[in-house]
Amino acid sequence: MKGEAVRGPIRQGNGSATRVVLAATSISYVLVLLDTSIVNVALQSIADSFTTSISGLQWIMNAYTLTFASLLLTGGTLGDRFGAKRVYSLGLVVFTVATVLCGVAPGPGVLIAARALQGVGAALLVPCSLTLINNSCPDPHQKAKAMGFWIGCGGAAMAAGPVVGGILIHLIGWRAIFLVSVPISLVGIWLTQRIVEEGRASEVRHLDPMGQTTAFLGLAAIIAVLIEGPTLGWQSTEILGGIALGVVSMVVFLIVESRRLHPMLPLKFFESRLFSGSVFVSMASAFIFYGLLFLLSLYFQRIKGYSPLMAGLSFLPLTAVMAFGSMSSGTLLRRYGLRLPMCVAFGFYAMGCLILLFSSPTSPYWLAAMPMPLIGLASGFISPAATAPAMGTIDKARAGVAGGVLNTARQTGAALGVALFGTLLAAMHSFEAGMRSSVCIAAGMAVVATVIWWRLPLQIQPVVSPPVDMAPAERLSAL
Repeated sequence: MKGEAVRGPIRQGNGSATRVVLAATSISYVLVLLDTSIVNVALQSIADSFTTSISGLQWIMNAYTLTFASLLLTGGTLGDRFGAKRVYSLGLVVFTVATVLCGVAPGPGVLIAARALQGVGAALLVPCSLTLINNSCPDPHQKAKAMGFWIGCGGAAMAAGPVVGGILIHLIGWRAIFLVSVPISLVGIWLTQRIVEEGRASEVRHLDPMGQTTAFLGLAAIIAVLIEGPTLGWQSTEILGGIALGVVSMVVFLIVESRRLHPMLPLKFFESRLFSGSVFVSMASAFIFYGLLFLLSLYFQRIKGYSPLMAGLSFLPLTAVMAFGSMSSGTLLRRYGLRLPMCVAFGFYAMGCLILLFSSPTSPYWLAAMPMPLIGLASGFISPAATAPAMGTIDKARAGVAGGVLNTARQTGAALGVALFGTLLAAMHSFEAGMRSSVCIAAGMAVVATVIWWRLPLQIQPVVSPPVDMAPAERLSAL
């Protein structure tokens, strides 16, 4: 079997093999989610190093999430067609090379390109990680424990990102937040070579190049318009052309997906109001959380004058409670149902935003810290709480694609939040005015999400039939 030429391979189906698979995939997930949060505390240091504007910082953040969101569904398809181990190994190599390029980037252009390459690697890693875990754990109870550990490692990494980043920048410099990941990535590559994949998907998955291209162009154009609008002018030829490209690409994407026999994004999923609502609240939560994280990172360092270390420590009231929100979601949903806990969580977002409105350059730290536990609890709770009901509307054979859609929505929301809030900061006459406008939009988004969720029919009824070509190896639902 291919892969047995590697020295010391460990076959799946036993405890030792499962531990190797779990160790390898957890390492990659830690790296993927760490890079969604750790860069925030480095923004001011990068700006000082490269004399970069807010739009440049937005691109540094969004180049990663844009490619991650756009290519995630295709990454799962590639894993099923060519083997999860092979595509996972490629993703880890791509991510490692991109991380090195980030750490040695001589200017913002190279850094942005390297961040985009990191997103490509992440889009290959995440779906293939889940396939490898699924294949190595035939027992459902063992599989559930493995998935829980994998998700927990990623959540801990995301929560620890600002603090770890602050410490590394304080001791070494901003490049350390990237270079410190390289030895960890190499360990992950070594562990991956010890895995012997027992087979591939039983059915051939079909790529959707037209859908992938138009989806990427549409999302990239929207992000570019939001970021570059204040600089180029909203009526400039470039911005108007970007708007036209975004609209046309999205329209073509919907037409293509509605007519393909094997679409990248099955539009039939959205016939369920509950699934559509779950996708929206997942996107809305990421929009609010990552937008505020970007906003507060600049507020602490650019306005309050905090060092990267102090800025990282300042996020502790937010990051420390995220895991609690995630772990408590199952219990709260079983006890109080689907409707009330989700609405309360978005209420926490709205309350946190209203408190942030009182923050100013002269206000004490505790005023900005007071809403952080509310924001952290909401973010930690909403992601798993939105996943459970959405997956209940989809047949199990399509759970992988449905989970990928939810995670793509989250990454898209994160990119839009950073783009819009950064645009407001650049367009307003002062940082404080831009911050207040951004916080008001975040609060408004929370209210809209609350109303939409409250009005949903929350009775879970499967509505989608599996296609004949759906591979059972798809397991993106754990996202």
